[in-house]
Order: sequence, then C-alpha cells, then structure tokens
Amino acid sequence: MMRPPLPPFDLESAKAKVLAAENAWNTRDPERVAAAYTEDSVWRNRDEFFTGRDAIVEFLTRKWSIENGYALRKDLWAFEGNRIAVRFQYEWHDESGQWWRSYGNEQWEFTPEGLMSRREASINDVRIEESDRRIFGPRPEGDESVLPQQ
Repeated sequence: MMRPPLPPFDLESAKAKVLAAENAWNTRDPERVAAAYTEDSVWRNRDEFFTGRDAIVEFLTRKWSIENGYALRKDLWAFEGNRIAVRFQYEWHDESGQWWRSYGNEQWEFTPEGLMSRREASINDVRIEESDRRIFGPRPEGDESVLPQQ
C-alpha cells in the first residue's frame, strides 16, 4: 500500500505529510489514523512503548475516551530523507471540564511506501482556562499558520 507523499521528502512534501497527519488525528478515528502506520510500527508515546497497528488502535481509542474535545495543530520542524520532526499542540478537557494544552515533539520515520514505521513522541500537559483556548477543531482550509511559542 502506498501512502503519498513518499520519501525522500522535500519541503512541500514534508509539509503535506504533516498536514495529512494533523487532519487524520483531528478525526479522532483510531482505525483511520492507524492505517498510516506499518503493521509493525514502533511507538513511544510519553512513557508508553508499543508495537503494531492493533496496539495503535487500542492506544488511540483509550486516549480519545479521556481527552474530550481534542483539537490538534502540527508544525513541521525538520526533515531529511525518510524522516520528519514536528512540534505540536493540542487542547482537550477531562471529565471534570478542566481544559489542558498538550505540547510536544515527534520524530517520524517512513518506509519507501510512505507508511510510518516509527513514531516517538514527548509530550507535556499544561492546565489552561477555557478562555485561554486557541485551537477550535480542525485547521480551517488554507490556514498554514505556525504554532505560537506558548
């Protein structure tokens, strides 16, 4: 199965890959997201380590059952060959209604077919007031704004 854009990445194809990932994650559909990864994709997400699409689906199902109102923005940080680094922010609220902004960095590695074979994510959560939110659903069409520093 081919998942364009394919490596080696240039600036435009790396940006397109990042936006495609952002769009998929904003659907909060674990099966759709997992389809972009190899059957044996290796993940580190915070302090969790797991391998394979089934584990990805299980992880994302659990994640989005807790992170209510999830909305994400990703920004290309660097790329070379078959690797891309991104920084991201997403906002969500817990069951009590407390809002959070999660900040992170990811390193991605791709197969020649454009499937992600490795994903490593470091993420920190910051409590925010609902009035401090700045991410409201998927990115509007044509919006290529860069994430704020804070």
